[in-house]
Amino acid sequence: MDHIHSSTEITTALPALQWLEAPLTTTQEDVLFPLAWEELACRQVGKGAAPILHLWRHPGALVIGHRDRRLPNAPQAMERVRSSGTSVCVRPSGGAAVMLDRGVLNLSLILPNPQRAISLHEDFRLMAGLIADALAPWSVEAQTGEIIGSFCPGDYDVSVGGRKFCGIAQRRQAKAYIITAFVMIEGRGAERAQAVQQFYREAAGGTPEGVQEPDYPRVNPATMGSLAELAGVPSVEAYTASLRRVVESRAAILPADGSLVQPEGLAEQMAALRERYDLQV
Repeated sequence: MDHIHSSTEITTALPALQWLEAPLTTTQEDVLFPLAWEELACRQVGKGAAPILHLWRHPGALVIGHRDRRLPNAPQAMERVRSSGTSVCVRPSGGAAVMLDRGVLNLSLILPNPQRAISLHEDFRLMAGLIADALAPWSVEAQTGEIIGSFCPGDYDVSVGGRKFCGIAQRRQAKAYIITAFVMIEGRGAERAQAVQQFYREAAGGTPEGVQEPDYPRVNPATMGSLAELAGVPSVEAYTASLRRVVESRAAILPADGSLVQPEGLAEQMAALRERYDLQV
C-alpha cells in the first residue's frame, strides 16, 4: 500500500482542459448515456478538441465489466436489477461491477494520444493524485493499492484506513483515451458492496462439479467506505468544489464547448455500445 504523491509531483502534465459537470440525471435515464457521450467526446479530442474533465452522477445504476457479462446467469441477473428500477449497462472501459447512486461522483479525464504512447501507471497515478489532493481538506491519509474483497478491484484502488472509496480504469481509442474513476462520497460503502455481491451471486449461478469456478471478484462489504464515513466529507458538492480548486491550481480551465457532441449521434452510439458489449458474450 502506497501513500499517494501530490498530482504536482507526477511527471504526466495536466493540460488546459474543459470542465464539464453534467447535471444529476433522472432515475429513468439510461446510465449508458454518459458513457456514450464520453465515447463521442473522446473522438473529438482525438481530432483536436481540448481535453476534458467530465463529472457526472446517476441516481441508481449498476455498471458491469466485460468479464461480468460472461458469467453464466449474467443476463438474468441484469434483468432482475433492471426490474427493481436500477439502470444497468456493460461499460466499454476496463474493470468490474460498480454500484452508482447520487452519492457517487464519476470523473473522466479525456486526453489526446497522437503518438499512441500511453503511460498507464503514470496516468493512473495522475488521477489518484487529483482525487487525493481534493480530499486534503479532510484527510491526507489516502493510499493506493489493491483492496482485496472490494468491488472493481485493481492496483490503483484508492483507500483510507484500508477501506476503498475509489476505483480507476481506462478506455483507449485510436487517437485519444479516457482515464475514469468512481468516488464514493456520500452514503454507505457496505450497502453498495452488498448490492454488487448479490449481483455476482445471481450472475455466477451454480457451477457443476469439475467445472472451474467463474472468475469474478469475491466482494466483502467491510472493505468499502464512502468519504463521508472515512474522512467526514460532508457532500458531493463540497468534494467537487475542492476538486475544482485543485484542477485550477494545476491547469487552465477552458470554456466548455456545448457543441462538442451532437445529440443526434448519442442514440446511435448508445445502440452501438449496447450491441457490442451488452448483447455480445
